[in-house]
Amino acid sequence: MTSGDTDHFDLLIIGGGINGAGIARDAAGRGLSVCLVEKDDLASHTSSASTKLVHGGLRYLEHYEFRLVRESLMERERLLSIAPHIIWPLRFVLPHDAGLRPKWMLRLGLFLYDHLGGRKLLPATRMLDLRAPPHDAILEERLTSGFEYSDCWVEDSRLVALNCVDAAERGGDIRTRTECVGLERAGDRWRARLVRRGEESTVTAARVVNAAGPWVDQLLGRALPGERHANLRLVKGSHLIFPKLFEGEHSYIFQNRDDRIVFAIPYEREFTLVGTTDVTFEGDPSHIAISEEEARYICAAANEYLARDVSPDDAVASYAGVRPLYDDRSAQNSTVTRDYQFELDRGADGAGPALLSIFGGKITTYRKLAEHALEELEIGGEQWTASEPLPGGDIDPMRFDAFVSRQAQLYPFLAPDTVRRLARAYGTRMDVLLDDAKGINDLGAHLGGDLYAAELEYLVAHEFVLDAEDVLRRRSKLHLHLGKEAQGRVAAWFDRRS
Repeated sequence: MTSGDTDHFDLLIIGGGINGAGIARDAAGRGLSVCLVEKDDLASHTSSASTKLVHGGLRYLEHYEFRLVRESLMERERLLSIAPHIIWPLRFVLPHDAGLRPKWMLRLGLFLYDHLGGRKLLPATRMLDLRAPPHDAILEERLTSGFEYSDCWVEDSRLVALNCVDAAERGGDIRTRTECVGLERAGDRWRARLVRRGEESTVTAARVVNAAGPWVDQLLGRALPGERHANLRLVKGSHLIFPKLFEGEHSYIFQNRDDRIVFAIPYEREFTLVGTTDVTFEGDPSHIAISEEEARYICAAANEYLARDVSPDDAVASYAGVRPLYDDRSAQNSTVTRDYQFELDRGADGAGPALLSIFGGKITTYRKLAEHALEELEIGGEQWTASEPLPGGDIDPMRFDAFVSRQAQLYPFLAPDTVRRLARAYGTRMDVLLDDAKGINDLGAHLGGDLYAAELEYLVAHEFVLDAEDVLRRRSKLHLHLGKEAQGRVAAWFDRRS
């Protein structure tokens, strides 16, 4: 809705990570006029730098965070059901290592993990003989027994994008490359000054959600000047990507002697993802990279368990992100709560327009966080997101392979790996992308690998993509599969459109 040069909304959300995206989707589906602004691309920071798991958080049981684990486990299967194209089951192998957590403790923790969240779709925990294939050839000889349990994988940045796609299709206004540079109360509304590519505009909103992640305190300082805002502990997490370290679809979870854990997970068909770290971060969250010390830590942790040693030089890529955790004054970063916290401000008299700031949280609980945020803002309407599929997700979560087979029959001119990649990325929206194509020549210019111009056209039209990085590193991970020349062709394609 517009009046003059100012747009007016029921709800303004600042921050295009998973929390902001989830709130935008839920609120738009309840009929609110919603505007989400993000200063960069969607999921440019924390929400694309995770370990990419939808999980209960097995190690949180040690810190007695039973409510968080239970909620996370319940959400794990809900998210699998509404987005089975970008979320799928993984089996994790947890070796027992003498001298660390005793076997009875692991067994008890996994029993709770199996039963706290009402597991229905995923298989239960089982004991493993690690002396048998395939683990005998992958792990150190001292590791003879362990456990196998279930969690899920998620394409984290696509989860953000699809929540925003759904919000937009329900009437939401999604504005990327748009920074909120000013926020102040103006009577019974908030007035926000926005800047996009050097041009300034103004919007007003009855309520504002501060979902700025690492910048949440900074935004609070703009909105509520003169107050002290130091609610965050910024913790950096880094990952290394190696050429495939082991065969199989299973993943490993390794215990460290510092009580932390490291995952080794099959990644993008040809690679293994290993991480993460917990390092206090100070500085600009826009510019984060793995340190040499972190790379050595990850390799040392993996080498304690894998028969084949790795070094930082073996990695083909890395990434790092900062977790904006609510500072609960824990002594160690690994024990800081991953639960979310809200701060609601209604002005000095308690009757002004609401500003809700969000601290912490994890990908797995984003949908529930959105429901709680709308409750906190006293926004009514039916809760609906638990059962409504995300765009492309109207697929039986336990029959994804059958969906891929059907798509292969519909598009016989596509290579099997291409069919699976497109099915994984777009689900049933794959049909919209291919737009009745009858042959490979109907997909436009070939840019490299299995990427054609038709996919770029779809992403620009439907997923808020503006440049090559949006495609190669966030809507996909094609930067790992395409050489520099092909990536240059993708950049040139966007240059020609500008």
